[in-house]
Amino acid sequence: MVHRWASPALGLLACVVTASRASGQVADQRAEGSRRRGVLGQNEPNPFSRETTIPFSVGDAGCAVGTQRHVVTLRIYNILSQLIAIPTLADSIAGDPPSDPGKPRELSNLTLACGSYTARWDGQHAPDHRQAAPGVYMYQLLIDGHPSGMKKMLLRR
Repeated sequence: MVHRWASPALGLLACVVTASRASGQVADQRAEGSRRRGVLGQNEPNPFSRETTIPFSVGDAGCAVGTQRHVVTLRIYNILSQLIAIPTLADSIAGDPPSDPGKPRELSNLTLACGSYTARWDGQHAPDHRQAAPGVYMYQLLIDGHPSGMKKMLLRR
């Protein structure tokens, strides 16, 4: 005995299964695309009290060092998602030539070649250079305008 609802229900089930497979493939493609642009590492030391370094890489494994260039931004947010600071580039290789060689370059729309880099944050607010409050902070890497990772860190005083 076949019920009248069996045929439409099976059709709906097939649509749901197909849609979930397609959305899984899109998510895999997005993850793969973000991995191709770069990788954000965990800050060291964590927790920190005075200064921390944040490792990150630009480009994928197939990108030879120095062959492609990407626009990179690294931002630090508090737990209320308010922009607190923009770290500076610790490495002075393979980027835009600095306008002032003695001044550290902020990682805000900075053009960098493929490779590994390190950023530094001194635990201060960007606009007024006062000490940031102890607590949890998030940092996000954007490469060519696309998010390439977000991690958290702990500031202790």
